[in-house]
Amino acid sequence: MALNTHDAVRALMADFSVETTPASSAKVASFASHLTRGTTVNVTMLAGSDPLDTVAVAKRLRDEGFEPVPHVAARSITDRAALDNYLGRLKDEAGVTQVLVIAGGRDTPAGTFGSSMDLLETDLFQTHGIAKIGVAGHPEGTPDIPEAALREALLWKNRFARETGLDLYIETQFCFDVGAIMAWDKTIRGWGNQLPIHLGVPGLASLKTLLKFAQMSGIGPSIRVLTRQARNLAKLMLVQAPDRLMLDLAAYKATDPDCGIEKVHFYPFGGLAKTADWANALAEGRFTLDAKGTSIEIIQDGLRAAS
Repeated sequence: MALNTHDAVRALMADFSVETTPASSAKVASFASHLTRGTTVNVTMLAGSDPLDTVAVAKRLRDEGFEPVPHVAARSITDRAALDNYLGRLKDEAGVTQVLVIAGGRDTPAGTFGSSMDLLETDLFQTHGIAKIGVAGHPEGTPDIPEAALREALLWKNRFARETGLDLYIETQFCFDVGAIMAWDKTIRGWGNQLPIHLGVPGLASLKTLLKFAQMSGIGPSIRVLTRQARNLAKLMLVQAPDRLMLDLAAYKATDPDCGIEKVHFYPFGGLAKTADWANALAEGRFTLDAKGTSIEIIQDGLRAAS
């Protein structure tokens, strides 16, 4: 049966999630102006930031009708009591039932926790009624962690999910190279991974912005993809949508029954409005493809607008 690309894209985009930071959320007058109520919105807990800022944004999102998923960064939490307090406030003030547990962007831990596994072992998530937990994934690896260690950690999290009955999933850093994504999915499947994948993808941004964030994150194959595109200086400052990436991912998910990608998670890089409008159009089927089937054209008020 021939692939129905339109349906495949809509299936990939179903229940997409997005990311915000306390700083960028302060610039958003109303999340409901850009996102459908009930959308999952992650809230970062950046190194050096006040965890209570994350709590406040999570509460705001809950009050506005969204599903907040705050980050819990191991290396930014001093001890068990601090973790207990943070999770308690997230539950009591924002009704949080889902979090993303990560090591965090600090070289030196602030206290006793050095990894996401250290946090998970406390059992405090269950105590506070948090049953759905995201853990980090790295389709292009990470410079400071050998592949063997990544494999060991992933298998540990799979065992942890089975033994505790918690609903764990993998949420990845953003990636631009579909070949690297597919290879990684198949690799971890071979390791024995059974956790669903929420794949991190870039929102609408200029090549210059994407390159900056890619270099900060150290994602090799994706940087090479962007660098090739950036050779066209005329396009460097133009806002671009991840058309080809989404089309390729949709085809992969639709044609490989063992594909581990469950949904996509957008990193808007500060541009929530542009990214949300585009993502909503895809999820709702308000788009067509160009003659070659390689570019998405958004339909707005009955008119086509190339993304």
